[in-house]
Amino acid sequence: MEIYVHIPFCIKKCTYCDFLSAPMDDEIKDKYVKALCKEIENGNNKDEFVSSIFIGGGTPTVLKGEYIEKIIYTICENYNVNLDAEISIECNPGTITYEKLISYKRSGINRISFGLQSSHNDELKKLGRIHTYEDFVENFELARQVGFKNINIDLMSGLINQSLKKFSDTLNKVAKLNPEHISVYSLIIEENTPLYEYVRKMERDGIDIRPLEEVEREMYKVTKQILSSFGYERYEISNYSKSGYECKHNIGYWTGIDYIGFGIGAASYKNFGNKAIRWKNTDSISKYLDNIETKQDVERLTIDDMMSEYMILGFRLCKGVSKKDFYNKFGVTLQKKYGDIINKYLVNGFLAENEDRVFLSEKGIDVSNYILCDFM
Repeated sequence: MEIYVHIPFCIKKCTYCDFLSAPMDDEIKDKYVKALCKEIENGNNKDEFVSSIFIGGGTPTVLKGEYIEKIIYTICENYNVNLDAEISIECNPGTITYEKLISYKRSGINRISFGLQSSHNDELKKLGRIHTYEDFVENFELARQVGFKNINIDLMSGLINQSLKKFSDTLNKVAKLNPEHISVYSLIIEENTPLYEYVRKMERDGIDIRPLEEVEREMYKVTKQILSSFGYERYEISNYSKSGYECKHNIGYWTGIDYIGFGIGAASYKNFGNKAIRWKNTDSISKYLDNIETKQDVERLTIDDMMSEYMILGFRLCKGVSKKDFYNKFGVTLQKKYGDIINKYLVNGFLAENEDRVFLSEKGIDVSNYILCDFM
């Protein structure tokens, strides 16, 4: 089982962000951590073995170090956390101090995930980030000094007015720092965000400020080229790592491991063999503080739903889906259930296979969303 903890606080909301997060005062933060720990205690289950913990947000590192320690201590008191569990925390550059990093180490956190996005300060400003590239480098080096040996850096492609040259420059700068893991996601401009309104306004004025589609495709290709040259292997559509440093928490999600989420808006998933259930916590912080049992959007999944999701998530991984694992999990062969769809994409080269696995080819990755729709 995996555990996700949502910290909905940030110093300032980024222009592209539609996540459940907002600036809050110290009193709310204190009440939230108490409610969060109470929720964890109420979910007490020593029979569950936890393989990974991920503290995300928002910006978890805006909290005092002692709060993070308290949250992890409460989890360890109420669940059986594996000795080799991966314990990650998301960090925004500019919110880290030496004292906080020492506190994280003391609590058992062994993986830091920095949200850098770009090495160019003008691009960071357009995104509404609170930090500069220099802030990030200072925080990264501080984390190394404290002893963190598993660090991820999040980057974005397809930014406003971003050129292939500037994106390539970011990749090279970050790879030279030699982090263990690098995630590269394409910017999605979500409705009801300041960036969405800005882009719409520019489009109405006849000004297109997004990179052309062919430039974005080239960014995706150059990501693999540059990162491979530094020893990173792509193991998932948007994720690269040094050998042995793949993100265990994300792999668990993509392969259908049970997970439980604590905090507002956090989702949970439980498999019962031939059916599964998914639910999430309330999005309202006031409701959460008043009643930590508040759940919403309970969804019951049939066996067909589970098979569809297994394929869609499994194809995100470069190694794809195992025929043997599919049969062991669902009691039906992959060929019998999805043979027509798979054969169609094998013929045109969008899928490939070996003895046990079916996976997206290089050209299949370019149209992955289109292919995955056939498994829904």
